[in-house]
Amino acid sequence: MSGVSGWRRRSRGVQLPLAQHCPAVLDSQLSTHDAGVGSTVGIDRDTSRCDCSNSNNTNSSSSSSSRSCRRTNRTNRTNRTNRTSTSLLIWGLVLVLLFMLQASAVGAIDMWWQLGMSDMLKNRQIYILGATPICTQLKGLSAGQVRFCQKFHDHMPSIGRGAKMAIGECQWQFKYMRWNCSTVADSSVFGPVISISSREAAFTHAISAAGVVYAISRACREGDLRSCHCSRAQRPRTLNDEWIWGGCGDNIEYGYRFAKAFVDVREQEKTHPRHSPDLARMIMNRHNNEAGRKAVYNYAKVACKCHGVSGSCALKTCWQQLPTFREIGDRLRDRYNGATEVRFNRRGTRLVRKVRKFNKPTKEDLIYMDASPDYCVANATTGSLGTKGRLCFRNGKGMEGCDLMCCGRGYNTYKQKLVERCHCKFFWCCYVQCKTCERIIDVHTCK
Repeated sequence: MSGVSGWRRRSRGVQLPLAQHCPAVLDSQLSTHDAGVGSTVGIDRDTSRCDCSNSNNTNSSSSSSSRSCRRTNRTNRTNRTNRTSTSLLIWGLVLVLLFMLQASAVGAIDMWWQLGMSDMLKNRQIYILGATPICTQLKGLSAGQVRFCQKFHDHMPSIGRGAKMAIGECQWQFKYMRWNCSTVADSSVFGPVISISSREAAFTHAISAAGVVYAISRACREGDLRSCHCSRAQRPRTLNDEWIWGGCGDNIEYGYRFAKAFVDVREQEKTHPRHSPDLARMIMNRHNNEAGRKAVYNYAKVACKCHGVSGSCALKTCWQQLPTFREIGDRLRDRYNGATEVRFNRRGTRLVRKVRKFNKPTKEDLIYMDASPDYCVANATTGSLGTKGRLCFRNGKGMEGCDLMCCGRGYNTYKQKLVERCHCKFFWCCYVQCKTCERIIDVHTCK
């Protein structure tokens, strides 16, 4: 067997059959063996490549075998290169697609409400670092809102305060509801529930827009903004002729215009085809934003102050004043309860009532398209946190009652010691002295 060159011993002592790896030179090997001519045909570690060398160059059969082997090597190298390029291209396309899907998913719930949770706007001077505004570093802003930030950077702290007021009021209004407006640790503030076109999304858009109107209007009166000052609203016709109109009032007109431009710009940045879900959500958001602004603008009050010796009110000065934000929240909560379900019209260009027997929604009413998810149990997809562990009232008849809040699962009861001040007395002059009382109360939480 020493004269047969169909096998070659590797440096590791492992023999590999030539016929399994270089079929193109199999005939050459057989002829070389028969002729008794010594030749070596080895296989590299890459088994798809043949390493051919011929000790007798005059042998025509060996030369043909060598040329065939070289052609096979070139073909194999080309195939490997093509496969590598194709694999890299496929992986590149997959990565790009995953990035686009992730970006679109984040952008769907990425909201400017994050300004109300950010610590960057607490300092009025921090919005400028040297000569570069930090607008691009603020989370939740769309491209158009970043441009607003760069142009009206002194407005951003007020917008943050408005967003914070809106979040707090939302949590107050829904503290005894299954969905209690809980915030999460991302730029959506309220989590995936905002991506559902439900009543809850309608309320959050409305109360947030109202918060911007409120904060900007008040900032104008206090002189915090360079582009606006006290209100220039006309004197109400019903105001007593003897009273003076002209006190420094809340500039609701400017607050309304600015809030409309800033909040709605993110809805106007993209165009959507007819009948598309994105177009429907854009129309819904703009309607509810306007409803929130109207809840402030249409309910401005007239505030007056008496002047005179010992409060005689010989002279009275009046001005325009915002309603309390609690009144605004109560009004929008009523709109939430009476929100109108809508759908596309036949042309797919605007939203109309889904049930014709209901009244047509006005600009102050809220609209929605999808039913609210089940908030009884935790669901990461819908953003529901569930009601397990929530405080409830055993004898409550509304949603705060344990029967409704706990969704029929029952509740746990435990004793809690409550320490409070009691039996307070006023002593002249001038302090109040109280005793400390303790009492045991029953606390009920959902199972």
